[in-house]
Amino acid sequence: MRATHPTLVAAARAITAQRDTMLKRWSGWLAERSTGSRAIPPEFLEHQLSLIVDVLHAMVGPMRREVRPLWRRVTEHYGRLAATRGLAAGEVVEEMQYLRELLIRYLAPAIAAMRPRQGMALFLRLNRIVDQGVTMAVVGYTDALVTSLMPGDDDPPAARFDDAATRAEFEQMASELAAVMTPAKR
Repeated sequence: MRATHPTLVAAARAITAQRDTMLKRWSGWLAERSTGSRAIPPEFLEHQLSLIVDVLHAMVGPMRREVRPLWRRVTEHYGRLAATRGLAAGEVVEEMQYLRELLIRYLAPAIAAMRPRQGMALFLRLNRIVDQGVTMAVVGYTDALVTSLMPGDDDPPAARFDDAATRAEFEQMASELAAVMTPAKR
């Protein structure tokens, strides 16, 4: 396992410390905007937000290279579920951008306590990670919409919500994260 720079350790600790608060704010913000779909139970969206924050936490740690493909998949899945929720492409971007705002707001004390060069490097890294997430969410959203336009399907996948399949996808991604992070705890 690679050594992790103290700046990244501080960021990971700050994300861990603020995780529940950020999740509450993010899900509350989404509820205020009424972007949820009746077809998708709120607990699925909350579970997805939780998974995104947990993978993001891993993206600033020593296993970041191993977690990068999972980050792409988790955020792409977010975009696909956003299509099912009936969002517009800009709304998907806006929802992911709110994660950036939360990171800035809740990690600001940790970043401000660092040397300017370290704080700026961390700030840039977090922005790159969120930008990659935004990109993959849009890819997932677009893929779901393109698939829904394919001829011969009366009920396009973007319009359907499969409770069991979504639950299985969440479980698979969460177990992959756990498998990657287990060696890091030793």
